[in-house]
Amino acid sequence: MSGHSKFANIKHKKEKNDKAKGKIFTVIGREIAVAVKEGGPDPANNSKLRDVIAKAKANNMPNDTIERGIKKAAGDVNSVNYEYVTYEGYGPNGTAIIVDALTDNKNRTAANVRNAFTKGNGNIGTQGCVSYMFDKKGQILIAKEECEMEADDLMMLALDAGAEDFTEEDDSFEIITDPNDFGQVREALEKENISMASAEVTMIPQTYVTLTDEQDLYNINKTLDLLDEDDDVQEVYHNWDMPDEE
Repeated sequence: MSGHSKFANIKHKKEKNDKAKGKIFTVIGREIAVAVKEGGPDPANNSKLRDVIAKAKANNMPNDTIERGIKKAAGDVNSVNYEYVTYEGYGPNGTAIIVDALTDNKNRTAANVRNAFTKGNGNIGTQGCVSYMFDKKGQILIAKEECEMEADDLMMLALDAGAEDFTEEDDSFEIITDPNDFGQVREALEKENISMASAEVTMIPQTYVTLTDEQDLYNINKTLDLLDEDDDVQEVYHNWDMPDEE
């Protein structure tokens, strides 16, 4: 697997999010609401809320918007009726796709996700049909141009905080953690004012699929674009080795 894709994908997602900030803010707003309902409004006592706040800041969500979301959720906990659902399926040429959604209407979400797969000539499978091809890990990506710390020092900081792996790429550093250790590693970096391009618990493919056929490329982009536009969809994981975008 060529190392460029991880950071290229993040940049690709960020550019898309810049065009559709409303979508990403809706997604994070729902995560804030659920985190507050599950663990209370104080980030000091709610590690899940701390992680969502870090994700919000990585996506340039204003502090007052974050605070408003926490207050709103805390003031009306009973109105938060979102639930997590996951769909798994196949895109072109056997690409594996996992869709995480947070919804107040499972029938609507299922229909929309199915439609996205169908329009890209793919199909939804049963639970577990592709998730075994991914590892659930905490992943932190740091742009080299944003980091003043030496690579060796950054690696020791991450490993001392509990990280499993540290990789240096051409333009970025990647830190991998067990999902349970993700929060403490991220917080150790925050204390040193390390700017993170991305920090989240994610599904990392064990192998990647390269697509070269024009129709396959059209189809997977169609599916991913439709999923990206759906407010219920929180995250989409896939094992397509996206090409570098110059």
